Amino acid sequence: MRTVSVEELHRIEALIRTCPLCYVGMADEQGIPYVLPMNFGYEDEIIYLHSAQEGRSISILENNPQVCITFCTDPKLVWQDEEVACSYRMRAESVICHGKVAFEEEYDQKVEALHIIMRQYSDREFNYSTPSVKNVKIWKVALENVSAREFGVPGTKAIKYKDRKVF
Repeated sequence: MRTVSVEELHRIEALIRTCPLCYVGMADEQGIPYVLPMNFGYEDEIIYLHSAQEGRSISILENNPQVCITFCTDPKLVWQDEEVACSYRMRAESVICHGKVAFEEEYDQKVEALHIIMRQYSDREFNYSTPSVKNVKIWKVALENVSAREFGVPGTKAIKYKDRKVF
């Protein structure tokens, strides 16, 4: 089994869009990591996130806006031989992104970001009340560095241990 890089932007974007959650990693002033699972929206190489106006993540990001955002497709357990423990692997695809969080404060831009986030989960159009928009914190992360991998992929000449057959 092997790991393969995914280079094509359309494949990376398709991977991102298949994920129901992303994991946002940040580091506080002492360098202690803090990772949150979050709903998200994606458009034009920008990740949009939303949260409460205050909290640990907001405090961290006000001091250090650098984040690492990770996506992973639904993993599947695969193996070359059921009886050989070291032949077991997870088969999935992942995307790792780096960028800086900028908080969106402009009302109309916050509404647009909420639309982008909701399009990740529904084809419906939504309306947002003024208090809802004013009380939500919108995170905007322009992707600076992106890498994607497909892992647990059988090699082109992989053989099964037991019967020596090619996959």
